[in-house]
Order: sequence, then C-alpha cells, then structure tokens
Amino acid sequence: MNNKSDLSALFSQLNQADSNSRKGLPPVDQWDPEFCGDMDLVIKRDGNWYYQGTPIGRKRLVKLFSTVLKKEGDNYYLVTPVEKLGIQVEDKPFFVIRMSQHNTDQGNIIELEDNCENKILLTDPAQFWVEVDSATEEPSPYVCVRKNLSALIHRNIFYELVDLSEENLINGAKHFGFYSANQFFSLGKI
Repeated sequence: MNNKSDLSALFSQLNQADSNSRKGLPPVDQWDPEFCGDMDLVIKRDGNWYYQGTPIGRKRLVKLFSTVLKKEGDNYYLVTPVEKLGIQVEDKPFFVIRMSQHNTDQGNIIELEDNCENKILLTDPAQFWVEVDSATEEPSPYVCVRKNLSALIHRNIFYELVDLSEENLINGAKHFGFYSANQFFSLGKI
C-alpha cells in the first residue's frame, strides 16, 4: 500500500467515524411545522444553554435539543414534525472544546469536537473562518458543524491552531494559517 492509499484509508475511517457519530440525527431540514411561539431558551456565547434563566446542567438534554436545532435566516428554532419553537442564540449554537490531530506521511488532519459531541474534520477551508471585531480587533474563529449551523472555537483551541500556523501566500497576499488535509486554512492576512 502506498502513502496515498494510506491517506485515503485514513480519510475513509475518519469519515466513517464522523458519520457514525451523526447516525440518528433527525431530518430537521425536511420538517416545516407551524411556528408555535418563542421558548425562553438561550444558548450563550460560551456554549452553555439556559432555560428560563437557569443553566441546563444535564448534558444529555442539551445534546438531545441540539439534534433538533434548525436555523432559518438569522433565526434559530427547535423543531419536531409538528412544532417549531423560537430560541435565542447569542453567537453560534455550538462551541468547539477539543482538537485532535491525525498525522500521516501525506500531512496532518485536524479534527474538532464541540460541546454536543459533534466531530468536524477540517478538510475544506470554506468550512472555517475568522471574524475580527472592528472595535476590539479580537478574532472570533468559527467552523461549520452541519448545514448552516456553526460553532465558535474556544480560545484555547484557537491558540493551538495558531501554534500550528505558518505564513503562506494566497493571491499575492501573505496569510498566517495552518494545514489540515493538505489544505491551507487562513487565520487572516499578515
């Protein structure tokens, strides 16, 4: 087996693990029930969920709610086949709390995990972006978790990505970023 085949096998295994972790996700994109009103549920910027001002301490309940989360335009909802309840999200509904690397002869593959145990393989630079606050110049890194649902990346994980980063030219401009799956992920222009 050559190195390219080894990399393909690893991609296949990681994608299989990723799809196994997503088995059982309800088809919320196929559900379009009547709007039933707003629910007093807020997902804070740090990934904590609050119901009527009180933190939801049961991780299994948060994970269950996260499986029926849907975004339409700028609004977030919890949906079932017969109900659609509006909720508030301060920034993004998920929060990346872990990072792991899978090294091969062909390169490094980075996997992120959020607070609801969604695992995201960084294989496409379009799934990762950094927004900079114009007033504070503080960066906020994000990753797409699943169809139009994203996660804010915890500052410690962001620093781990910075530690892996190097300069690279993109369209004649110097960028600072890291590689995953032989793709360059930009943290921003230098």
